[in-house]
Amino acid sequence: MKVSVIGQGYVGLTLSMAASLNGHNVIGFDVNEVLVDDLLKGKTYVPGVDSLKLKELVESKLYVPTSDFFKVQGSEILIIAVPTPLDLDRNPDLTFLINAVQLVAQKFQTEALVVNESTSYPGTLRNVIKPILEKSNLAKFQYASAPERVDPGNSKWNLENTPRVISGISEDATTKAINFYKTFCREVHRVASPEIAEASKIFENTFRQVNIALVNEFAEIAGNLGFSANDAIAAAATKPFGFMPFIPGIGVGGHCIPVDPTYLSYISNKFGVPSNLIDLANEKNFNLPKKIAIRIKNELGGSLENKRIQIAGIAYKPEIPDMRESPALRLLEELKILGAEVSWHDPLIDSYNNEKSSPIDSTVNLGVIVTPHKNIDFSIWAKARTKVIDLSSSSENYGWPKFL
Repeated sequence: MKVSVIGQGYVGLTLSMAASLNGHNVIGFDVNEVLVDDLLKGKTYVPGVDSLKLKELVESKLYVPTSDFFKVQGSEILIIAVPTPLDLDRNPDLTFLINAVQLVAQKFQTEALVVNESTSYPGTLRNVIKPILEKSNLAKFQYASAPERVDPGNSKWNLENTPRVISGISEDATTKAINFYKTFCREVHRVASPEIAEASKIFENTFRQVNIALVNEFAEIAGNLGFSANDAIAAAATKPFGFMPFIPGIGVGGHCIPVDPTYLSYISNKFGVPSNLIDLANEKNFNLPKKIAIRIKNELGGSLENKRIQIAGIAYKPEIPDMRESPALRLLEELKILGAEVSWHDPLIDSYNNEKSSPIDSTVNLGVIVTPHKNIDFSIWAKARTKVIDLSSSSENYGWPKFL
């Protein structure tokens, strides 16, 4: 089956590889010509994608990366896997999605099943994508939703063993989508409508956002009462039912948890239903770096003027070179606002904001563990007895008590 995946980032490339490896002829379309050129050479930044296997698939023509939309023509399935971020005012931004759909409407010339994997609010497939494509005089489409569930760097759960939620607008579309995804997903869960599929994805991450906000608030309470939130959470987790542990941190990052709840809040408020709890959780986690910067200032005697601070790890997640929505970046800026001289070390990030990663420095006034990649050598700080605080949302002990 000829399949085209529009968007070749974390989601689209992972999907393209899985479909190619399971016998489909896949066109990986992306408007980023530099990205496409790298893929043609077998180069990728996406965790979990084997570069050698990528190169083999490219050479065999089972996977064809391209910026030429002509190669998409004749596909039986078109999958949309583009970013759906927030705009500068932190409102849903469907620009990439709408641009991709308009491109299909203007240029695609045959019949195809259109599957949206891009995360968005309930009603996006039916009320945004379908109306645009129905304006096409060149092609005929069916529609289904199969929201992505990619977790970059997760060694346990991948595209194959993570259940996929699917529904089409028509019965035939649902059946076609399910049959396709069953070729590389072990479990497919059919739901009654695309709106349910879309809602399931954003509610998954809204659940996490709200609980992370709760545990971060608990950490603040615990700090003021003089005990470790991490110790209390570990004790609570000994209960074998009715409790799920979350670990305090400096906020949330990535393409899902900081973003998806806003899509749910947006559509909820659009229909006149207040989303107070969701909005509060979004606000608490987004503003957390500022509050933690003030706590750090108090820890260093009430002033950060001329204090040298180094942050270990500015990516949003360990072992992932991704800085989207990373709270470490906001912490870095807040510390600078308070007068600190801030450097950072991250072996996975080449540069950020015209700054380069610097080696772990044992002479700083304070080392701050935020994103503890495995190959960061914290023993340098330990041997020099550098003052360090651990802000990581990890239960692992890196040699210093958790600050939160």
